[in-house]
Amino acid sequence: MGKATGFMEFQRLTEANLPVAERVQNYQEFVLHLNDDQAKIQGARCMDCGIPFCTTGCPVNNIIPDWNDLVYRGDWKNALEVLHSTNNFPEFTGRVCPAPCEAACTLNINNDAVGIKSIEHAIIDKGWENGWVVPIPAAKKTGKKVAVVGSGPAGLAAAQQLARAGHAVTVFEKNSRIGGLMRYGIPDFKMEKSHIDRRMDQMQAEGVTFRTGVFIGSDSNIGVNNMATETISPEKLLADFDAVVLSGGAETPRDLPMPGRELSGIYPAMDFLPQQNRVNAGDVLPQQLRATGKHVVVIGGGDTGSDCVGTSNRHGALSVTQFEVMPRPPEQENKPLVWPNWPMKLRTSSSHEEGANRDWAVSTKAFIGSNSKVEKLLCVRVAWKDGKMTEIAGSEFEMKADLVLLAMGFVSPVQKVLDAFGVEKDARGNIKADTENYRTSKDKVFAAGDMRRGQSLIVWAIREGRQCARAVDEFLMGSSVLPR
Repeated sequence: MGKATGFMEFQRLTEANLPVAERVQNYQEFVLHLNDDQAKIQGARCMDCGIPFCTTGCPVNNIIPDWNDLVYRGDWKNALEVLHSTNNFPEFTGRVCPAPCEAACTLNINNDAVGIKSIEHAIIDKGWENGWVVPIPAAKKTGKKVAVVGSGPAGLAAAQQLARAGHAVTVFEKNSRIGGLMRYGIPDFKMEKSHIDRRMDQMQAEGVTFRTGVFIGSDSNIGVNNMATETISPEKLLADFDAVVLSGGAETPRDLPMPGRELSGIYPAMDFLPQQNRVNAGDVLPQQLRATGKHVVVIGGGDTGSDCVGTSNRHGALSVTQFEVMPRPPEQENKPLVWPNWPMKLRTSSSHEEGANRDWAVSTKAFIGSNSKVEKLLCVRVAWKDGKMTEIAGSEFEMKADLVLLAMGFVSPVQKVLDAFGVEKDARGNIKADTENYRTSKDKVFAAGDMRRGQSLIVWAIREGRQCARAVDEFLMGSSVLPR
């Protein structure tokens, strides 16, 4: 490393945020990437550790020590090249990835991990600012055609890799804009959608065709949870293309079938979050779900719940409460026990910092209301022992709620799409396909991302899209030079 003793000389520097009072007034990004000098110092903290566990902690196996060293030396352009060699879209992961690489950092054993995510963020932003991110069209075309169903990170990664291998790639998206759950699920204040738009421009210059408003399935399903205006049957897709990649998201939300669930005012998070993103993009929604002037209860303590908190605060909610059924995690993990794996510990997001009442080990027993409208929740505190939950006697309480958002994760992809293709499923309702060849039980059909592995991270979707692209290339051409 360029500064072998840097980890002893410099402290971790986190990225700056705009003040809460300022950022909750809009839906713009508020995290400021490191300047050149700050990034250089943070790059200097990367140790000459011998075995870079960060690389294996990262699902796309980013070559982190190399680009940390290049940033320290001021060689930003080569740092970008190394970063792009494993990750098609570092501007996405540099903003919304939880950074499992940092949990695996060797320095994290007894110190603060290297700020890997902040350096990645700085590299890709500098690349765009300096015009270094350019189309990389294939030197020659193969004459093969590939259809990619779903335009989230898995689909986009697969499409870009396949286009660069010389195949004619068409991406089909049921919604009116490209990006999948990155477009409609992640709030703009965490990732503005201009980042997706300029990647689309790059990919179109590389030969990728995008078709929006197209649902792959049957006419009877059109318009269900999507904005499609056209339907194409799987049979026609398989007849028109040499290979098909299924790369949609895990869109079936986990429900909470308790007494009173039929009351209005109770919605899955993905009925709430996409609407604000659409409004930000210029769509007019006369019946938009809004938290303005309401007491909001978010059920679910993960990232989606946090996104509901941040959006509700920007709407001007009277109060925001977030419940989690699991016990409160420890403030600090037991590093000798869990390193280099992802630890279970208390995490406070920027949305929580903007204002939220958080409570753990709380289970909802019923929704209570009048005139068909939810007004409060009946809750109970719970205890966990040996993985089993029991209610604590006498701990029932009520919580006022005008709007309840269910953010408890997703159970599977949309089953009607899988059924239309006739692919074999695993026990969880995902497409059955391994990570060696990503092939489904249906000839010519491949699967990657949430549709194959279930609900997961953007960085895992990018990994699967890249690896699936190589498998498709090998299927079409007999061999492939695409990386896994």
